[in-house]
Amino acid sequence: MTLRFRSAALRDVPALVELIESAFRGESSRQGWTTEAHLLDGQRTDAEAVREVITGEASRMVVAEGDGELVGCCQLELRDLGVAYLGMFSVRPNLQGAGVGRAIAMEAERIARDEGGAQEMRITVIRQRGELIAWYERLGYRRTGETAPFPYHDRRFGDPKVDDLEFVVLTKSLV
Repeated sequence: MTLRFRSAALRDVPALVELIESAFRGESSRQGWTTEAHLLDGQRTDAEAVREVITGEASRMVVAEGDGELVGCCQLELRDLGVAYLGMFSVRPNLQGAGVGRAIAMEAERIARDEGGAQEMRITVIRQRGELIAWYERLGYRRTGETAPFPYHDRRFGDPKVDDLEFVVLTKSLV
């Protein structure tokens, strides 16, 4: 499949919410390997959060299209001091393992470096997601030793099924 990348527009919000949800929550997410359904119930994101990324001054939602349909996306946020943040990284469950995620990551890194001047990409991953952390490590990301608390109070992240969730921070040099 040939992928085409672009920045998301507000008209994409419903399709992006559906894509992100399908990659992480509910029965459809179990078709792929990025599911969080064993850790969290409820929603992964909502239309308001996706709109905030699309309209944010220092952020954008990178969209991957293949064969005329939305197949993946990621949030890309340029932060201070040459650091970019990668989030909401999602690939349709039936396409996971086909190289779509790797292509999206490479495009996000290119945009952050070439268009945003970033020297480093940061990402946070739920600590219990060892297979996902290992995937990022194969892409060149390294654990920083930092952790961040899981936002149990924010229902936009879902309803936790376990009490010990936290994020690990990974980085990758873009220079």
